Amino acid sequence: MTRAPRLLGLMNGTSVDGIDAVLIELPGWPELDGPGLPPALVGPAPRATVLEHRYTPFADDLRAALLAACRNEARTSDLTQLHFWLGEALAEAAADLAPGADLIASHGQTVHHIPQRDEGRGWHTRSTLQLGEASVIVERTGRPVVSDFRPPDLAAGGQAAPLVPFADRLLYAEAGVRRAVHNLGGISNLTYLPGLSEAGVLAFDTGPANALIDEAAELFRRRYDEGGRLGAAGDVADSLVETWRRDPYLEAPPPKSTGRERWNLRELPGVYELNAPDIAATVTAFSARTIADAYARFVLPLGLDEIVVAGGGAYNPTLMGHLRRLLAPVPVVTFEERGWNSSAREAAAFAVLGYYAYRGWRNTLPGTTGARHAVVAGKLSRPWTDPQ
Repeated sequence: MTRAPRLLGLMNGTSVDGIDAVLIELPGWPELDGPGLPPALVGPAPRATVLEHRYTPFADDLRAALLAACRNEARTSDLTQLHFWLGEALAEAAADLAPGADLIASHGQTVHHIPQRDEGRGWHTRSTLQLGEASVIVERTGRPVVSDFRPPDLAAGGQAAPLVPFADRLLYAEAGVRRAVHNLGGISNLTYLPGLSEAGVLAFDTGPANALIDEAAELFRRRYDEGGRLGAAGDVADSLVETWRRDPYLEAPPPKSTGRERWNLRELPGVYELNAPDIAATVTAFSARTIADAYARFVLPLGLDEIVVAGGGAYNPTLMGHLRRLLAPVPVVTFEERGWNSSAREAAAFAVLGYYAYRGWRNTLPGTTGARHAVVAGKLSRPWTDPQ
């Protein structure tokens, strides 16, 4: 009797707050090294069982170094050391769960993402960079590791993002349900699932979610806006929100992707004319408005039954309150309200992508990234075993 594959996903996203380690099991799927074809979509959503979830916050010095890299404030020697430093942190986060895993998938930390040339910003080459050396994870855990998922799609002409929609469809699509799976990380992104079919899946980064809110929280010497209290305490500068909404990225049609290199307080004209509470309130309202605008422009005309929200922003009642008001009458619910695990969503998704990459199966949707064709995204690092 075959055993369902068990996969460990490691995710540290654009919030740059820590590492989610999620051990999942895929009932009915082929064993990692056994025969078989890609699985059909059967059973209720989600189609993966979360066995364990561990969250490891970044140490203050590591987080500061990662944020400096994201802000283009790091030297080459800093990036070199940070690549292995983060690899050790990822290995440590994986250590307790790795013995139960057949395979580890590690996304790494995106420190710069340039999906389109922009000569004005000095972006002459389309490129993306994720740090967190996989060889360190292999050495510390003894497990094969799939990492560096984004470059293959970029090389094929895509934006290298979003990649999670491939797994979203496998895990969350349901017949007859037009569902959006929405992630409120540092960057906001959505996957529109019109049913079980791959045709019609739409996915893109809408713009900022927590990236600006977290920066505002730093003005209060906090990592993030716990309970949405900072965003609720100040007054919203509506005129600035309206100005910022005219950013060309927000109006551009998908496929599109973005990151912290574009969405940060320094890029927002007039923001530092506000006091700290009003900055927090205004960027929270702005993030919500950009999300609602994206749905109005690109998703609602297709028909939408519900939005299911994951990521750190799902725990921010001020942000969620804005979204529910702006997107009514479409229901906006959290993963937890569905009985699912919000914090595990992205790590579980990359675990699925890692499984497909290990098997040599294509694991991207070129319609969502803009690539010329689907690719096998992810590079495999294997442990050495003594043949004797």
